[in-house]
Amino acid sequence: MSAYVAGPANSDTGRGGDDLELPLTGERTVPGLAEENYWFRRHEVVYERLADRCVNRDVLEAGCGEGYGADLIAGVARRVVAVDYDEATVAHVRARYPRVEVLHGNLIALPLPDASIDVVVNFQVIEHLWDQAKFVAECRRVLRPGGTLLVSTPNRITFSPGRDTPINPFHTRELNAAELTELLTDEGFSVQTMLGVFHGPRLAELDARHGGSIIDAQIARALADAPWPPDLLRDVTSVTTADFDLVDATDRDIDDSLDLVAIAVAP
Repeated sequence: MSAYVAGPANSDTGRGGDDLELPLTGERTVPGLAEENYWFRRHEVVYERLADRCVNRDVLEAGCGEGYGADLIAGVARRVVAVDYDEATVAHVRARYPRVEVLHGNLIALPLPDASIDVVVNFQVIEHLWDQAKFVAECRRVLRPGGTLLVSTPNRITFSPGRDTPINPFHTRELNAAELTELLTDEGFSVQTMLGVFHGPRLAELDARHGGSIIDAQIARALADAPWPPDLLRDVTSVTTADFDLVDATDRDIDDSLDLVAIAVAP
């Protein structure tokens, strides 16, 4: 999901007139946009680093968005089913990513049988849901015994610091690490690992170059609806997944992380 509501400069839909493209609305991130590249890579890195958990498994991506992540997982999984509530998104994923089986459905009433899935992937979605506990219960229902739930979400402490409501208007409830752990364990999961997404050394250099935070520099441009300075656009476009670190909570203060990544196991 994108961090803020903004399209690229001088574009109405994001990437030209291709009917397969989804517009950038602020509710999700999309690949192939220079101005969106930081957020896209920040999300993509979690798919890349956790893809090995899906090898030869039956995988559900609950809330697939544009579909790039489900397609990445389809490269290693036995089967990938993607569910999304938005009909236009479902049509897009079905047309663009043929190796993904995509279904239209509500995440708090997943259109899948009991105990039919080995791994549920839910990246940058749970913060958008009104009934997070019911969704987690649905994940437990569709998972086979001992199945895995992979969740990523913005860290409330760093994403919306000092705010009573999330900075992103599409978010309903953001979580910190303790709250995410409580949500999962209350529904019967055991949290095997809690990871945090952090800026690596190169992104730390870009932070310093852009007044202390390349994130704040991007948001300021979006809110101003103004052309991007060439140096900022160049640096944002250059970001890759290798520029992010995924660190275990035992090795670094998880409350300082940008995003949280929970690996939880069903009973």
